[in-house]
Amino acid sequence: MAVIFAVEATDLTKCFGTIRALDGVTLNVPSGSIFGLLGANGAGKTTLLRVLLGIIDPDQGGRRLLGEAQPLHVAGSVGYLPEERGLYPGMTARETIAFMGALHGLPLRAGRARADALLAEHSLDHLRKRPIRSLSKGQAQLIQLLATIVHDPQLLVLDEPFAGLDALNQERLEAMIRSRARAGATILFSTHVIAHAERLCENIAIMSGGRVHFAGSVIEARNRMRSQVQLVTRHHDGPWRSALPKDAYLQDGIWRFDLPETGIESLLADVIGGGAGITNLSIERPTLHDAFIAIVGEPALERSK
Repeated sequence: MAVIFAVEATDLTKCFGTIRALDGVTLNVPSGSIFGLLGANGAGKTTLLRVLLGIIDPDQGGRRLLGEAQPLHVAGSVGYLPEERGLYPGMTARETIAFMGALHGLPLRAGRARADALLAEHSLDHLRKRPIRSLSKGQAQLIQLLATIVHDPQLLVLDEPFAGLDALNQERLEAMIRSRARAGATILFSTHVIAHAERLCENIAIMSGGRVHFAGSVIEARNRMRSQVQLVTRHHDGPWRSALPKDAYLQDGIWRFDLPETGIESLLADVIGGGAGITNLSIERPTLHDAFIAIVGEPALERSK
C-alpha cells in the first residue's frame, strides 16, 4: 500500500532550556510533492527538520517518515542536505558523490557510475575530476546536492538549500529539485526566501515562533487575501464614485480597492455609465509574499531578510 504522506508530524514540541523551539507542530507532506517550509531565521525550521529525521528527539508528539515511526529505520531512503555544508576539500567531485553513496550502502563502483551520470545530466561533467577546494561555493553546493541524491532517495530533505547561491546556481538548483520530483521523489525544503517556494511548491507550511501558522496549498494561502483592483479614470470626480467600494482610495491618479466578492462587472457598468472614462484597469492577484505578511506579519518578514 502506497504511503499517502511521506512526512507526518503530530503535536511536536521541543525545548532547549527556556527556549521553545517547536510548539505543537502538526504537519503532513504528501508523497511525491515539492513542499516548502517557510519562515524567518529562528522560526524553528531547522529544529523541525532534525526532529523529523530522527537526528534529535521531540519532548512530546509523534512523527512518521515514509510510514515508519522510527525515522532512522528508513535513513537509507532519505537524502539530507543540512544547513551546515561540509565536503572533503581534497576529494574530486566524482569521488565525493561516490563516497556519499557508499555511506548509504551503495558500492563504490556503482556510486562512481551514478556520479558520472548525475554530473552529465546536470551539465556539470566538466567538474568531474576537480577537487572540491578548487570549486566555487555555488559549484560545491551543487555537488553536495548530487551527493545527497546519488542513492536515489524516496525523500529529499533540504535545509536552506539556496543560501549563498548566485542567481544562476539558484536556477540550476531549482531545476535539480524539479528533476527529482519528476522522478517520483518527495522534496521537503526550508527557506526564508519566499520566491523559491512560490516557483517550486504546490504545498507549503508557514512557521513563526516554533509554530505552524498555515499549512496548505500556495493557492489557499493567496486566497486568504482578495485580489486588488487598480482603476484609472479620465475624471476623478462625479456621481459614479458612489459605485466604488468603501475601501477605494485614490493614489497617484489610480483608484485602488479590493476586488468585490460579487465580481467587477456590475461595478464597471456603473462607473462607465456614470461617465468616468476608464483608461486602464488591472486586477492583481495576491502573491505568496503578500500572504506571508498577512499570516505572520511584517516583523517576521523583516527577520527573514
